[in-house]
Amino acid sequence: MAQGTTGWGGGGGHGNGPGGPYGNGPYGNGPYGWGGWTPPPPPPKPGVIPLGPLSLGDILGGTFATLGRYWKKLFGVAAAVYGAAMAAVAIALTVAYITVGNQLREVLDTPHGVDPSWAEIRPLLIAFGCVWLFGMVMLLAANAVVQAACPSVVQSAVLGRPTTFGAVWRRAVARFPAVLGVVVLSGLIVVLPVILLVLGFTATLISYLTMDGSPANLVWLIPLGFLGALAITPPAVWLWVRLSLAPAVAVIESRGPLASLRRSAALVRGAWWRIYGISLLAFAMASIAGVVIQELVSGLTAFGSLLTPSTLSGDPTAGQILVAVSGYLVLFMIAQLVMQFITTTFPQLVLNLLYVDQRIRTENLAPTLAEAAGTPPHH
Repeated sequence: MAQGTTGWGGGGGHGNGPGGPYGNGPYGNGPYGWGGWTPPPPPPKPGVIPLGPLSLGDILGGTFATLGRYWKKLFGVAAAVYGAAMAAVAIALTVAYITVGNQLREVLDTPHGVDPSWAEIRPLLIAFGCVWLFGMVMLLAANAVVQAACPSVVQSAVLGRPTTFGAVWRRAVARFPAVLGVVVLSGLIVVLPVILLVLGFTATLISYLTMDGSPANLVWLIPLGFLGALAITPPAVWLWVRLSLAPAVAVIESRGPLASLRRSAALVRGAWWRIYGISLLAFAMASIAGVVIQELVSGLTAFGSLLTPSTLSGDPTAGQILVAVSGYLVLFMIAQLVMQFITTTFPQLVLNLLYVDQRIRTENLAPTLAEAAGTPPHH
């Protein structure tokens, strides 16, 4: 393998033949005892994982160790990009309110029993759609920056080297275009089943509101969209797993989006079920942690709302209400940031270590890693 493609400053051999990390023979070349054999020594562990084929425990343990040692750098990157995204969305909301605020007040002031006209609702729907689309673009870009930061941290974590926020940030920004391309291309595969289902519901809803008021003629769009999504979901999941290592490739090997996707498909070949199972477990663990955080914040907010009325007068002003709820808003925003950080970072770190594991298994990367870490290779 060419030197420039390893990502760790050297090229490893292939397989576990002579000169590989396990030596010659079926049990290595360690000394034999009286009528038995001495097992080879464990692989070196300069960082968060041993430099050998990884088990599930090694991958999860390495992920938690990486978060424990480098969480400040990762959280700093996440806070910067998600904070910027939230600020941009807030500005977009302000602009939208300035643009369609009058229409919004007219719709809200519509007398009881009178439905607002389509001419009044249309500008609000357009403004809401534009803000939502802008928010999705900002979230996608922020996620891409965090996904570009994770492999940079994993490179240091595997070798047991310290790193700085500045180094992680510069590397993430430099590889952001490639990772964004990977995220967009692979995301299109996963989003397609959802789009089919949403289009079915949306078409039926629009038809119900704008035609004769009876959804019977177009209700078949709902099962059609559901069946279409059901049919496309299995191949979409299969393709997503094949391409799931592409962000790590784009950063560690400095490849472009298409080259990273092809490289990921080659690395996953023969290990699809293992990568699928471990990545599914990682996403489930991150989702459970996010739900726990959300429930804790909801509980604190519900408890705090019981105390709020006693601090307000009988006819509170908008300023008094804002002061009363500002603390909960700040808590909610911090909790959302932490939840987004966990649900984005933890699965990506697991996928990055799966990428390292696949290269150790298929390309004998372990000696190269040991050499880069200054650790004697495993014989």
